[in-house]
Amino acid sequence: MMKPVRKAVFPVAGLGTRFLPATKAIPKEMITLVDRPLIQYAIEEAREAGIEQMIFVTGRGKGALEEHFDISFELETTMAARGKSLDVLQSTRTEPGSVISVRQQEPLGLGHAVWCARHIVGDEPFAVLLPDEVMIGEPNCLKQMVDAYERVGGNIVAVLEVPQSETHRYGVVVPGTDDGKLVEIKGLVEKPPQGTAPSNLMLPGRYILQPEVMQVLDAKEKGAGGEIQLTDAMAKLIGQQPFHGFRFDGERHDCGEKVGFVIANLALSLRREDIGPQVRAYIADL
Repeated sequence: MMKPVRKAVFPVAGLGTRFLPATKAIPKEMITLVDRPLIQYAIEEAREAGIEQMIFVTGRGKGALEEHFDISFELETTMAARGKSLDVLQSTRTEPGSVISVRQQEPLGLGHAVWCARHIVGDEPFAVLLPDEVMIGEPNCLKQMVDAYERVGGNIVAVLEVPQSETHRYGVVVPGTDDGKLVEIKGLVEKPPQGTAPSNLMLPGRYILQPEVMQVLDAKEKGAGGEIQLTDAMAKLIGQQPFHGFRFDGERHDCGEKVGFVIANLALSLRREDIGPQVRAYIADL
């Protein structure tokens, strides 16, 4: 019987060196898009998809992530005393016990970060969300993927078409049968050398995986960049379990890069009724 996807892993232990000095004292995941930190977009995406347990894989200096989803007694008391609405904080509230943190301790790669959550994941399928990849859609990316998982089961990863000139930067799919929405995955290659990619379908940071991937990660085999790669571990499950790529309807913003982050702020600002007209007017003046 197919088990539901109730748990999600958020690898948030990275140092965020691409955004220094902004990330010297605050986690990269707490940098804001308009008025919400990156981690909140990821958590809200998971909630909409029916995720019940959020697992942060953190490192030193990441305490602000947990604080953000805790009750801030001093702040709420002060706001209430001044007659200010607390509605703006509602989206930061979580059910007690629904957010769990584990430490990665060493920066050994995405696969290692996911492996650190193995005891919490247990024998259940689970999602993985990379918070610096911001997905915008209705319904959102993970919700679309969960709906697809409930039809076909197995492992499902989001896929996105990119120019061939960019494939060396990503994990890339070796495709099989393709119905336009779901594509069979026959293999995965992590950061293939320029000009050798088997397709232009890359993995933009959303996964639904079966727990057996943790057994593969137990071996701690190093791949591209000398790191333990999640892509390599997933590749070893192909042929043993169903594996599909899912083309989601929506926008992807790579907020791990400065240009992508600036563009994401602009795109999300234009969607807002409260500030969109002013931003649009400023762009027109430019």
